[in-house]
Amino acid sequence: MPLIDRDDCALVIIDVQTDFYPPHRLDVDRQRFHDMVRRIAWITSVADRLEIPVVVTEEDPAASGHTVPEIREVLPAKAVTLPKNAFAVWDNPDIAAAVEATGRTTMILAGIETDICVAHSAIRMHHAGKRVVVVDDAAYSPGQAHERGLRRLVGRGIETLSTKELFYDWVRTIQDADAFHDTHADLTLPPGVRL
Repeated sequence: MPLIDRDDCALVIIDVQTDFYPPHRLDVDRQRFHDMVRRIAWITSVADRLEIPVVVTEEDPAASGHTVPEIREVLPAKAVTLPKNAFAVWDNPDIAAAVEATGRTTMILAGIETDICVAHSAIRMHHAGKRVVVVDDAAYSPGQAHERGLRRLVGRGIETLSTKELFYDWVRTIQDADAFHDTHADLTLPPGVRL
């Protein structure tokens, strides 16, 4: 597969909502979840500065709340946020239309849960002819479900990469990376990311 072309990709953030994991869910590693949120917020900020379209989904917002503030606060002005009822993004007509409206053929997926909504979305988009890339350290499921979800995706020919790898696909030269850092010095790197 070629490198990711920032001029032909869109970022799809799946279900990173305030009440998705209520406090009684003891299987949730809150630190890993928080680190994932910070990585998605950073990726979103980078996408905004590079003019990469962003589509956000919220599964049953009446029950699970809205997108967490750390991400909501950095969404580009043109980002589209839509409610989701089917697990796969592609099976929600309004969301599929918003994704298609970006005009992009490569979909960058981040969010929760790796083994269900992210996996279903990636598989359905892949079968619809999209190139799909899941940012593995910007996706989450509790326990072993995260790794199982990633194995399922890779087994179906869907690419995975890290936040760092995504950034360097978007800015491909030392000069572009340095210029990005100089211009956007306000962006603090998220946990686990070293550029």
